[in-house]
Amino acid sequence: MARLPRLVVPHQPHHVIQSGNDRQSIFRDAEDYSVFLRWLREAAKQFRVAVHAYALMPDHLHLLVSPSDDTGLGKMMQWVGRHYVPYFNNKYDRSGTLWQGRFRATVIESEPYFLACSRYIESNPVRAGLVQEAVDYPWSSFSHHAGVKPDPLITDHPLFWALGNTPFDREVAYKELMNQGLASREIEAISQATLKGWPLGSEKFKTMLARQTNRRVTPAKRGRPPKPRQDPGVPTTG
Repeated sequence: MARLPRLVVPHQPHHVIQSGNDRQSIFRDAEDYSVFLRWLREAAKQFRVAVHAYALMPDHLHLLVSPSDDTGLGKMMQWVGRHYVPYFNNKYDRSGTLWQGRFRATVIESEPYFLACSRYIESNPVRAGLVQEAVDYPWSSFSHHAGVKPDPLITDHPLFWALGNTPFDREVAYKELMNQGLASREIEAISQATLKGWPLGSEKFKTMLARQTNRRVTPAKRGRPPKPRQDPGVPTTG
């Protein structure tokens, strides 16, 4: 069965995952992380994609973004790859692809899932055992949201602004949410939706997307379609 084109919905948040080929490292030192972030910032501006949260892990990366049109996200990721991969290959005397296939992305329903997805991304270094606290990881957007260090790459989402009337209020509220952690079902829902490419949200949200995009947004049911039920009032033979 042919794979459906990636679903991209303008002005809607998307969770993006890009992994290294065979889970190999895509960042080996601080310079690699810094170079990637610089090019990501340039590409996000060029293709009008708002970056709300990120975490660059040694062998993969997470982004939470809102593209302004249906092509900007793909163009941004392609542009960054065209710059970063040759840099990485030249620096480490290697050749060939760096990424494991195309990036994965899922559309996120904002109200119930945006803040959960942001925290999922920024807590990934903690879940992976790289640091004890999210604030200790230098290659994520948590320090920005916690008020430790402004990040010029980040465009704050309206739902983050809604956490408080002042920057201090928003930072405190966000840190409290981070300290609460995520339920295992939330982690599983976000992970599976992104890996499989299906929208993350309510049935109403998925129905709206299907009508808006004129395409299927949920997995097709397996097996043969059921036979039509015979009207008991109609004889089966003449």
